[in-house]
Amino acid sequence: METLLYAAELVEEDGTYTLVVQDVVRDTVQVTPVPKSAVDKLPTFLTVLSSKLNSAPGRRRQ
Repeated sequence: METLLYAAELVEEDGTYTLVVQDVVRDTVQVTPVPKSAVDKLPTFLTVLSSKLNSAPGRRRQ
């Protein structure tokens, strides 16, 4: 059974990016501005993170 712990959204409005992270367990929300350069690197970051996590034993999602 899966339990949602965090939910994240990256929102763009008028060229400004904002990361919104909800801690579902604690019912809190954190909001922070994100520079476009970081947004542009996000796909690469996620690929690297996924690669590292998938190579670690016991970390694969089923």
